[in-house]
Amino acid sequence: MKTLLDKLYIENDLSERELALLLQNMDSESEKQLFEYSSMLKTKHYGKSVYMRGLIEFTNFCKQDCLYCGIRRSNSNAERYRLSKEEILRCCEEGHVLGYRTFVLQGGEDSHYDDSKIIDLIKLIKSNFPDSAVTLSIGEKSFESYKSYYDAGADRYLLRHETASKRLYEQLHPGMSFENRINCLKNLKKIGFQTGAGFMVGLPGQTNEDLAKDLVFLKEVKPEMVGIGPYIPHPNTPIGKNSGGSLEKTLIMLALARLLLPDVLLPSTTALGTIDPLGREKALNAGANVVMPNLSPTNMRKKYELYADKICTGDEAAHCRKCIEGRINRAGFEVDMSRGDHPSKQA
Repeated sequence: MKTLLDKLYIENDLSERELALLLQNMDSESEKQLFEYSSMLKTKHYGKSVYMRGLIEFTNFCKQDCLYCGIRRSNSNAERYRLSKEEILRCCEEGHVLGYRTFVLQGGEDSHYDDSKIIDLIKLIKSNFPDSAVTLSIGEKSFESYKSYYDAGADRYLLRHETASKRLYEQLHPGMSFENRINCLKNLKKIGFQTGAGFMVGLPGQTNEDLAKDLVFLKEVKPEMVGIGPYIPHPNTPIGKNSGGSLEKTLIMLALARLLLPDVLLPSTTALGTIDPLGREKALNAGANVVMPNLSPTNMRKKYELYADKICTGDEAAHCRKCIEGRINRAGFEVDMSRGDHPSKQA
């Protein structure tokens, strides 16, 4: 399969059929070549820099009922919480002192945080920390809502498409529309957000053809950020007894995303560190260049349990900052605490 890899490295493009064939026939030699190519492309565009984002998980209420998610509406065992405006600002203050210049506000689709509350939060953060970027990850909204967030000063929006297979998407997301999800991403791009898409690897029923479809979708949408992580079962979900996604396959998908979108911002996720003690370092070597340590209050972190056995739930923010920086350095990379905008969006 080296010829297909060479073509992908040179042209940054393959057809859906070629990508599925590549995945089907991936062997250890091909993997090694793939990771070398992805590493070279990352170095070409970003050098040794790894950007740090401060993650604030501000609510675990959610109106959706996704079959894989630990904070799904029907999980009566979830201990629900919402951070107050003051608590969120304290997280930002602590993060700013620690050097963070991007704050990622992530939560379930919680109607308590209506547009007026989100807009107020954005304006307060941008006013108090004018040198910092604000990223939102709060699910599906209308075009008008997205536009109001952008006009208030939000810089980025993360909305993983989860899977580009309509069949698989609608199996896993009862009451949700695949077409609406895709339309939301297109609206975010149209408005001008630095937009993040992404998907899970190892979902029940997922095939190599489905994963190839994900990659082609990314190439078509051209998001500035792509979040790819393994599916990790949560016991209090309808599919919690299924096996999860593998580290190896997730790393392959990260590397392929880097080859298709050479200057993309590609996180090394906490989920990878959950399934392998060195998972995040391995992702950096496979082409990732972003990490998102947690700034949420430590007494709330275990409650934001999208999947089982999530790591770093008891660590103070300063410890997280120091720990992940040490891991990044030992892996041969350098921490970059700037805003870390996508090259196309830099002033």
